[in-house]
Amino acid sequence: MMKEEKAVVVFSGGQDSTTCLFWALKEFKEVYTVTFDYGQRHAAEIECAKEIADELGVSFHVLDMTLINQLSANALTRDDIEVKDGEEGELPSTFVAGRNHLFLSFAAVYAREMGARHLITGVCETDFSGYPDCRDVFIKSLNVTLNLAMDEQFVIHTPLMWLNKEQTWELADELDALTFVREKTLTCYHGVRGDGCGECPSCILRKNGLDAYLSKKGEQA
Repeated sequence: MMKEEKAVVVFSGGQDSTTCLFWALKEFKEVYTVTFDYGQRHAAEIECAKEIADELGVSFHVLDMTLINQLSANALTRDDIEVKDGEEGELPSTFVAGRNHLFLSFAAVYAREMGARHLITGVCETDFSGYPDCRDVFIKSLNVTLNLAMDEQFVIHTPLMWLNKEQTWELADELDALTFVREKTLTCYHGVRGDGCGECPSCILRKNGLDAYLSKKGEQA
């Protein structure tokens, strides 16, 4: 099957977006990454993304989105807000209002300049922590909006949309990237690479998925 020419991966250097990057490298001839500086607690996240992009030989571009800090108070950009899951129907403290909407919109503008019509993002409705902007209905709606707004034919790909974390690890393994993703990505809310701190919601979700997948394979974590 002939590969499509160009794609842009919305890239954070975490487990999900790195798995998506490996997927994109398999599916497309030329891959670009775009990373967003939105004032996240850990500059290490951007450094990690750059190191991964460099190692895999793909273009890396950072966009300044720190404006979000003027509008949204959340645990990912504020040290004085505790990282915790949502309770009684509330969103988690890590929810950054409008983040995926803004990121994908700016990624589309960047993709247009690069001559790419394919956008890849690691959002997932199965293990999505309750974030409304990770839902399939939102992605489909935004895809239509972006095409109307720019008179383009963008296609937003979400390889992880219906996968849980165990299945995401399985996909990484199928892409011959499980060890790479496990050791070199940064998913932890406290900025610890690899298996992370083991205590924050992101690390627990990641570890539970990995343990389940390795157990299915008959391996030890």
